[in-house]
Amino acid sequence: METLKFGFKFFRKSMPHAILAEILSFLGIFAELMLPLLSGILIDYVIRNGEVTEESGGIFHFLLTGDYGDVHTMKLFFSIAVVYTIMILLRIGLIYARDLLQEWVGLRLEEELRHETYGKLMELDSETIANYNSGELLQILNSDTIMFKELFSHRIPYLGDAIFMLVTTLILITSINVSFLIIPLILMPFLVVTVLDFKKKARMNFKEIRSKSSAMNLTTQENIAAVRIVRSFTNEELEKEKFDAVNNEFRSARLKQIWLSSKFDLTFNSIKQIAYIGTILVGAALVMNGYLTVGYILTASTYVMRIMNNITNINNHIFNMQQQTIAGLELKKFMEKSSRVADSKEPNLHCDMPHIELNHVSMEIDGQQILKDINLSIPYGKKVGIVGETGSGKSVLLKTLVRIRDITGGTITIDGHDIKEFSLENLRNMYSYVFQDVFLFSNTIESNIAFSRPDIDQRMVTKAATHAQADKFIDALADRYKTIIGERGLGISGGQKQRVSIARAFHKNAPIFVLDDSTSALDVNTERTLLQNIRENFSEKTVIITAHRFSSVVDCDEILYLKDGEITERGTFEELMALGGSFAHVYNVQQEQQASVVDYDSLAKGGENNG
Repeated sequence: METLKFGFKFFRKSMPHAILAEILSFLGIFAELMLPLLSGILIDYVIRNGEVTEESGGIFHFLLTGDYGDVHTMKLFFSIAVVYTIMILLRIGLIYARDLLQEWVGLRLEEELRHETYGKLMELDSETIANYNSGELLQILNSDTIMFKELFSHRIPYLGDAIFMLVTTLILITSINVSFLIIPLILMPFLVVTVLDFKKKARMNFKEIRSKSSAMNLTTQENIAAVRIVRSFTNEELEKEKFDAVNNEFRSARLKQIWLSSKFDLTFNSIKQIAYIGTILVGAALVMNGYLTVGYILTASTYVMRIMNNITNINNHIFNMQQQTIAGLELKKFMEKSSRVADSKEPNLHCDMPHIELNHVSMEIDGQQILKDINLSIPYGKKVGIVGETGSGKSVLLKTLVRIRDITGGTITIDGHDIKEFSLENLRNMYSYVFQDVFLFSNTIESNIAFSRPDIDQRMVTKAATHAQADKFIDALADRYKTIIGERGLGISGGQKQRVSIARAFHKNAPIFVLDDSTSALDVNTERTLLQNIRENFSEKTVIITAHRFSSVVDCDEILYLKDGEITERGTFEELMALGGSFAHVYNVQQEQQASVVDYDSLAKGGENNG
């Protein structure tokens, strides 16, 4: 019930149209239920020469008054045929209009659900999103929205249609002869028990199907993203085996569904056949004793079969509703997730020249201390370098500045305001952030660079690319800035992807540049030129750089050396080298390694020249 209440919040916007569609459906069903009555009249008063009484024909008694032809005449036959045709056309027209309305309601609901779930995805923090794998997220945002939409736009209305047809049919068959209810009443307990058992097993089965579908989505998505790694390790056969395993599990779950459906279909069809034979026997007994005409046997048996079919339809709808309510339950759980990074929704607080202060900042994740007592002042325009071993907390520290993660101790302020006072939009608009894990969209290079401001002209895109040392390789491409790059930047090298992502940050031109080990794939000369461009063209901006290559931070105003989440050394490059600590040691080792590479390259070139 909670799942239905959750879905109704979205569905109620379309309620007037849904109610109109259901009214049209009821009228169409009523027209359809009139057809067996006309068939009975045709048998009794056209094919056979039946005696007309005041009760003959029921709602169609007017056809037997003589105005539309006498009994056992072609005129009466054509009159009945005309009414029969009208009923069929009326039913077709009403059901057609109903289907159009239901599809419109369904598409509107699906659009609303997609909009809300995608908005929730954008709202949730990274840590919460990380609790889902990509297969589960695709299942929720795509399959579950379609499935849950079907519950309201088709399944519930069809269930209502089946119940309306069942009740109307019971009334009509009672008006013919109450004795015909004997067979349905005898068989009803068997049907109810079967339906309840079916519902329970179907729900369990659909949970399994959903789980296996999510696993298959995950395996497929991972192999698409990692196709180059798979090929480089020649592990295609292993990945095929993994996919075959999840595919077989999904198939097995589906086969259980087929077996379950087939088993219950067999049961329902057997009960229906018993009902049909029983109705014929009851009808024959009534005819032989003079309580009923022959035509009404056809009418009554048709209605009894409608009763049984509708009970079967109700069961089928309940069966499908299990899958759809499970989808709705997962959607509800996802939509009720609250972000661990709360948005202040304060639109007026912003800074053009932010002064950042970190006071005794610490962070724990799952009981593990990641950052410890970090104190740092970053006036606007300051250049800060952060270095340290892998896992020392460099990237986490940067993420706290834009509230990708929230600190668990201390404060981070901008111009004296706690960053939690800023709306997330205003806070993050102060930063041009280049992440360590480069992501490019499957679009043109131009669109990727202009991501933050797509309305800016081409000259600004070219300027950003030039500053990022990306213009030369882009100009060498056949379509230059219009070149389509594949998903996650497939088609260009790691260094080229980094330069495009840096150009994207330059194009945003926010007050603070954050480069999280974003030059690791560049050669030393390209990196040196790029950093020189930052100093010359963005000298007024605040720049925060993390790097494993210590030469990247030598020109910074202050350098921090992190170890196990703590600042163990800090100062200018000259001060840290004079200190002779960890920074100086690692820097000297890296410089020796770099010199070895240069010497080797020189020897190789010399050998080529001598040759």
